[in-house]
Amino acid sequence: MRTARAGRLIHLAGVPDRGMLEWYRDPLPTNCVADWVCVGSRRPGFHNLAVFYESCTLDCLFCQNWHFRRARPERGNFLRADELAAVANERTYCVCFFGGDPASQMPHALAAARLLARRGVAVCWETAGTCNPKLLDLAVELSLASGGCIKFDLKAFDAALYRALTGGSNQVALENFARAAARIRERPEPPLVVASTLLVPGYVDADEVGRIARFIARLDPGIPYALLGFAPQFAMSDLPPTSVRHAEQAFQEARRAGLQRVRIGNRHLLGWDY
Repeated sequence: MRTARAGRLIHLAGVPDRGMLEWYRDPLPTNCVADWVCVGSRRPGFHNLAVFYESCTLDCLFCQNWHFRRARPERGNFLRADELAAVANERTYCVCFFGGDPASQMPHALAAARLLARRGVAVCWETAGTCNPKLLDLAVELSLASGGCIKFDLKAFDAALYRALTGGSNQVALENFARAAARIRERPEPPLVVASTLLVPGYVDADEVGRIARFIARLDPGIPYALLGFAPQFAMSDLPPTSVRHAEQAFQEARRAGLQRVRIGNRHLLGWDY
């Protein structure tokens, strides 16, 4: 993809030889959505290669990682896929592609993931699930083979609410989640698919969590589901943090929906404002 600027062409990111991203080594165990069910959390002394893509396919009002919006292609942090893979060393247990969202630069992420998997690194993804289904299949294959997982951020089940909060449609995300969940029996443990939902005060309440949880349970009640505390950010900086009561009510709804593994994450962010 390229665009004209000031009389010249700027080649944008998203292809194997040009990824716009930041990376760092995150010591294990780390604050991962799947840390409570993954093998990496039991590997102290190793690290996760955290790959943060500076782009996204959605425009979430509550974005918790909004600083990627400051990145500019003309002065961005670019790496080829092989350059990114080369930073892994003998203490790299796993890689997690997140952001932003790897869905926005999937060809680059897949190219790097293939190289890392060949080196014995577990490949994980943290995504809203909006990529092309054929690309999702490739991501799932890499996670299956390497021992990693794909973590879906299911922001809302109601289509109107999802669009109001993110500017996009959740149809592809839900279809992709079901597509990945259909592969779970190929490797039950460690879990291939993990789901999470950010508990946005006044918007993503216990009832909405119940709708998401019933959708997940119909696919496989054993899929781990993390409920995450909201911190006031971006366009919703005037909201309070998720309350303890909100989180506990959402937890109970998820369990009533039939899910067997539910967790309240980011408890340190929870408050008592409502």
